[in-house]
Amino acid sequence: MSPNMIRDDVLVADDWIAVDDQADIAPAKKLIVSLGRWRSERDQLCSAGATIGVRLANTEDVDAIFAEIADRPLIALEFPKFDDGRALTQARVLRGRLGYRGTLRGVGDILQDLVYIMRRCGFNEILPRADQDPQGCLRALSDFSTAYQPAADGIPSVFIRRR
Repeated sequence: MSPNMIRDDVLVADDWIAVDDQADIAPAKKLIVSLGRWRSERDQLCSAGATIGVRLANTEDVDAIFAEIADRPLIALEFPKFDDGRALTQARVLRGRLGYRGTLRGVGDILQDLVYIMRRCGFNEILPRADQDPQGCLRALSDFSTAYQPAADGIPSVFIRRR
């Protein structure tokens, strides 16, 4: 399998399997299920012996549901359209206010132009759209050397650095 996603600033092959709500759960090591499926089948999923991550729509209120998913090793946040950045806000809330330390994965309509800001907001796994060049997306992480706003990545802003 060729590298197709960015994990902690390195290109790797995806080792998780995204399962839609109607699909049968096949034996696998790492599965990503929707929040709805997690809620309705939590006990069965946990007893299956797989590691379970949860996929959230960008319309979910992460403050309200965090207690249900706080222990999940991976939370996948959806970008249904390139110009819909609500998942960026979800990532900032999860990393900042809620203190989530697991893997935050961005999935959906992710173009190279979005990769840098996703990393700044706290995503440590980014699965670009299939037509995007993975190498170009990786290079996009170093597009800028100066930050003007504080973010989840801990890079000091230019205003702090000037002091």
